[in-house]
Amino acid sequence: MSNRRRGQSLWLAVTLCLVASLGACKSGPGSDPILRLSAQEALERGKSLMGDEKYFRAREFLTHAYEVEPNSLAGREALLLTADSFYMDGGSANYIQSEAKYRDFLNRFPTSDKAAYAQFQVANSLAQRMRRPDRDLTTTTDALSAYQDLIRLYPTSEYAAQARDKIRLVKENLADHELLVSEFYLRYRLPGAAAKRLEYLLDNYPEYSGKDKALLKLGVAYVRTRQVDKAKETRDRLAREFPDSQYLADFPKIPDKVPAKDSSKAETKAAADDSGAKPLPKAPDEPPPAAEGGGGR
Repeated sequence: MSNRRRGQSLWLAVTLCLVASLGACKSGPGSDPILRLSAQEALERGKSLMGDEKYFRAREFLTHAYEVEPNSLAGREALLLTADSFYMDGGSANYIQSEAKYRDFLNRFPTSDKAAYAQFQVANSLAQRMRRPDRDLTTTTDALSAYQDLIRLYPTSEYAAQARDKIRLVKENLADHELLVSEFYLRYRLPGAAAKRLEYLLDNYPEYSGKDKALLKLGVAYVRTRQVDKAKETRDRLAREFPDSQYLADFPKIPDKVPAKDSSKAETKAAADDSGAKPLPKAPDEPPPAAEGGGGR
């Protein structure tokens, strides 16, 4: 190859390298227009996109605003709005992300005037992920705790009253679970275990919408374990508290008081039911009742 051709090849190679380098510079981090924005500019753009319900795109601007000035007023607002964007987007994965972002806000800015709102949204993010009463209740009990924390930490907040309404819905789910477990035990002829679940339900969820049905099932459990006096008390309570309930007609016939020896046998059998002396079939995600307030977890 002649010197002239070698020179041409070298010139071409150098030119290509320069073009490639320029292209890389143009496509590098500095080329992203978002990165050129100040925190306030990015925040305003993110808020505008939030108003248009373009939550994914809004997060790009809001994240930049927070990263540029994490401790400024703009940065704080951007972090909270980032959490809102996940929550408003909806879906289990986004609710997990929103919970994490709200918790991040609370950890970084615990004295903020938006702290009560962030705590409320932590609880809402959990409540949105509650599963059916026959499924795992971990998220449900976490939601209950989060709402209770809001009332404890921010009792005068505008969100405290809303939290109480939400707690009723969460407890309804937890009470439904206890009823399902008790029905499972009754179906498998374990009335002693069923009675314990129903007693727990009635003690811990007095506002349960299915309370009359729970009283009926408790009466069935008492009759089957021959606890005559308790069965009569439960029947009388059902009639007194729910005189128009459809379950009054379904209440089982209560036998005459059983002899002491039979009663002893019934108590022994009930104890065996609860002790796990015989293998139990698997109840629907069945945990032991919590000491208080947890609805079985």
